[in-house]
Amino acid sequence: MEKRIELLEGDITRVRVDAIVNAANAQLRGGGGVDGAIHRAAGPQLLTACRAIGGCPTGQAVATGAYLLPVKFIFHTAGPVWRGGGENEDALLAGCYRSCFDLAREHAITSIAFPAISTGVYGFPPDRAARIAARESRAYLEAGGGMNRILFVAFDGEALAILTKGFAEIFPAQ
Repeated sequence: MEKRIELLEGDITRVRVDAIVNAANAQLRGGGGVDGAIHRAAGPQLLTACRAIGGCPTGQAVATGAYLLPVKFIFHTAGPVWRGGGENEDALLAGCYRSCFDLAREHAITSIAFPAISTGVYGFPPDRAARIAARESRAYLEAGGGMNRILFVAFDGEALAILTKGFAEIFPAQ
């Protein structure tokens, strides 16, 4: 696998990178899962900043400060709800990654951490989501993306195993 990409099990709010990605809802109002964890760790200023932005279309991303988190930025991306695969879900999820990479370029970010976007309550199949994350990361790096470190943070061992398998399909062993 590309050596600038790391897969790990852990808490995304504790990683040391320039920006973390929040798997947000389109209203940017905080919620459960990784979204709730990021809002709790960042403090109440994050919700205030998100309210000022107003929302984020599915497949896009917006940036806020990180407040109490040990990173420079939080990129909030609204992933698609899985509806069986016939409603452009794959393209929308790919758009989440591309939008985050665009924000990384805009803000001169050289390290970023992603959660498994849309795979929780939004029901996106985790194996399919892992392959999309890997493909978009590969496309970004092949296009000359300036990222030194791209982390994918799984919340448990099972999620890490799925992520690892998906990335191995896109980044076969040399």
